[in-house]
Amino acid sequence: MTETTALRVLVTGATGFVGHALVPALAARGHIVRAATRWPETAVEGAAECVAVGEIDGTTDWREAVAGCDAVIHLAARAHVLDDRDDPTPLFQAVNRAGTAGLARAARDAGVTRFILISTIGVHGLASGPEGFTAASPIAPTTPYAVSKAGAEADLVRLCEGGTMHYVIVRPPLVYGPDAKGNFARLVSLVARGLPLPLGAVKNRRSMIGLDNLVDVLALCLVHPAAADRAFVVADTEVTSTTELVRRIGSALGRTPVLLPVPAAPMRGTARLLGRTAMAEGLFGDLVVDAAETREVLGWTPPVPQAEGVARAVRGD
Repeated sequence: MTETTALRVLVTGATGFVGHALVPALAARGHIVRAATRWPETAVEGAAECVAVGEIDGTTDWREAVAGCDAVIHLAARAHVLDDRDDPTPLFQAVNRAGTAGLARAARDAGVTRFILISTIGVHGLASGPEGFTAASPIAPTTPYAVSKAGAEADLVRLCEGGTMHYVIVRPPLVYGPDAKGNFARLVSLVARGLPLPLGAVKNRRSMIGLDNLVDVLALCLVHPAAADRAFVVADTEVTSTTELVRRIGSALGRTPVLLPVPAAPMRGTARLLGRTAMAEGLFGDLVVDAAETREVLGWTPPVPQAEGVARAVRGD
């Protein structure tokens, strides 16, 4: 594969946050995109065709979806549960691990030659050391979601061993962009409402990746010869703090955030007692991604600077 090769690509999760941007970007690069959707009536901008596969788990029939495809980009995943009182582990395992394995088997049997799995930096843990996570960092997931993704990665590698289908695993940190969810959306909402935020004393270091940058590196992984049979961590070049991120959000909204200098340690402790460890680490902890090897191997530079990407995300550009 080369950067000028036109491929027939199956994209799962095509109507989701990342898929909504990825499908038209691939089409603009000359690829023929087939979108896997839940329902037959779903239309996807930029897709040449859509195939309904229903709900995703270990029993999903992927044969029609993968037939004739050169590559698969697997975005679809369960990242949240509707009721925090439920144990999410069985659902994560069914969708993220068993569903991925079923798709990978079908793709391999159909002659697909490249399978790109979007995983998470969380397979390395919730917090990094000062040197940052690399693709070679130990696999040490601590949340049910990250555990399911780590399992999906291992299954995919085994399924590709000795065959003609090559895997590419991409591990992003928080992805921000228009209509992003999670902590980024919470911060935008809080700043927009003008509420005082106890984040003025947070001096953490966080890596993130803008949606445009993630789409760009996925499109590159699709065709780059050196991407085959490798895992990559990806991130913006810049590393920021939660406090600085809030200020950038405020600037994009035309507001000056009210940041109270509350020490982070007691807030982290309270969040842990309330069962919100992952959210607390996302706001107060360090998670640095060292993507230097990714940039070197792929010859990749994130095309959108973080300040510009955050402003676009907040404005909905």
